[in-house]
Amino acid sequence: MDIAFEHSARQDANPDITAHTVLVLGIESSCDETAASVIRLPRGGAPEILSSRISSQDELHRPYGGVVPEMAARAHMDKIQSIIAGAVEDAGINYTDLDGIAATSGPGLIGGVITGLMAAKGLALSLDKPLIAVNHLEGHALSARLSAPCPFPYLLLLVSGGHTQLLSVNDLGDYSRLGSTVDDAAGEAFDKTAKIMGLGFPGGPNVERAAKAGNAKRFKLPRPFAGTDHADFSFAGLKTAAARTFASMDNPDDQDKADLAASFQTAVCGALTDRTQRAMMMFRKRHGDGPQRLVVAGGVAANVQIRAALDTVCTENDFVLMCPPLKFCTDNAAMIALAGAEKLLAGEIDNLDAPARPRWPLDETAARRNPASGSGRKGPKS
Repeated sequence: MDIAFEHSARQDANPDITAHTVLVLGIESSCDETAASVIRLPRGGAPEILSSRISSQDELHRPYGGVVPEMAARAHMDKIQSIIAGAVEDAGINYTDLDGIAATSGPGLIGGVITGLMAAKGLALSLDKPLIAVNHLEGHALSARLSAPCPFPYLLLLVSGGHTQLLSVNDLGDYSRLGSTVDDAAGEAFDKTAKIMGLGFPGGPNVERAAKAGNAKRFKLPRPFAGTDHADFSFAGLKTAAARTFASMDNPDDQDKADLAASFQTAVCGALTDRTQRAMMMFRKRHGDGPQRLVVAGGVAANVQIRAALDTVCTENDFVLMCPPLKFCTDNAAMIALAGAEKLLAGEIDNLDAPARPRWPLDETAARRNPASGSGRKGPKS
């Protein structure tokens, strides 16, 4: 079946909330990954990932040292139909077998979000299936549930190129922000530091690779907010300190770069663990003592040193660390399909006029009361 985008008559798509199992197509296009996935989710059971396709734009944006929004939007338009068709084919199903179509509706680069959401609306319209507009951050928040049981509530550290947040995940659709970055996201700090040192794009993996040969004690870099009584982050000062340190070097060689990369990565680890430990105290005040879970999601969660440091903090504070598989840490459609499937089973669907949103905080009340982003780059998903 070809993907249909043209308008046609459609009855209201009311999901059968008594269904025991749903089959959902998820579409993700919020930044520079075009992705589609099909998931089967039994009510109260474990999800089965039938397919997951991702088209990366790393090579497209590499010469520019970062994502160029206009180029990303055009690339999404070029790839979206073939990626969706491939995911459906890989799953071994027909489009008509689907129970719902889920797509990222924000936050993100608006051109990409519109592309994926319009593709989902076209399918929902032509197939007479429910549309589920998914918050990209909610996809990350639920991503640990792709591979292991993870009952609510749990503490979430969401850390990537566009956002760095600590949230209490109380239930499906119920999120309380405990802390967020006041300026730059951790992933953006990685990318900018890599660009300054000429390590290339994407910055996070390249900094991690360089750091393996470095001396993390050579350069003393700041850890903003360390020891304070809140759970907010700040990475702008750390990023600037790394840039000034590099600028002060006379003809830096590979060892100089490795040492700075190691020092920078260790400082980020310190900031993340310090703020997370504070959030653990806040979480326990809300949910009680005893063993708890920390879920770490987002692209930066793929960093081995950061995972190890957070695992240590969890052991010290009677938390269990849960991370999605590495391939589901970065942007992917399986997490969007899962979020859509869980919402569909709960009877939550959206109208075809669901908007594409460049910004969409998970805890909208907290975001209105106390906007987290300061004067620095707010990121496409903050």
